[in-house]
Amino acid sequence: MKRCSRCKETKSRAAFASNKAARDGLQAYCRECWAEYHQTRQPAKGRNVGPRVEAPEGYKFCRSCEEIKPHSQWHRNATASDGLSTSCKACRAAKGRAGHLKRHYGMTEAERDDMVASQMGLCVICLKAPAAHVDHCHKTGKVRGVLCFNCNSAIGKLGDDPDAVRRAADYLEGNAWKPTLVAPGVYRLPS
Repeated sequence: MKRCSRCKETKSRAAFASNKAARDGLQAYCRECWAEYHQTRQPAKGRNVGPRVEAPEGYKFCRSCEEIKPHSQWHRNATASDGLSTSCKACRAAKGRAGHLKRHYGMTEAERDDMVASQMGLCVICLKAPAAHVDHCHKTGKVRGVLCFNCNSAIGKLGDDPDAVRRAADYLEGNAWKPTLVAPGVYRLPS
């Protein structure tokens, strides 16, 4: 049992969040008082804090999508007071995709969607599959387009080398080059 220094009530140790710096390893305020204190302090710091939404046992409110979801739809976070992350799995995934586009390609999801729309939603190489993967030059970092998975991985495996792509096209058209063995380990390419 521990006494909350704000509401002066004696509560069980589970009613207090952990604080490694404190002598007993718990915060001075109970969880309810700390939440109330936090809600009043944030606007004073210039931060916008929404109203606290109470969720039933086994559920949590996601501030991103503003839905109450079961704990199974949340990632674990050992450092959080409730043991769950601040956003649900779906919102974290959406934020992750947006952050990946910004970090790696310097573009927003809207810019990517505009690029896909300008390609009529199709991969610009095979013209069959939906465009879903951003393709870029590995030397300059410049975005070239949005491709399907197979086409994007194919040009990546060909080392982004236009000559290798041309040789592959020649091969597919039946014009395979056959080197001639001149000496052990020495080949002559046809002209």
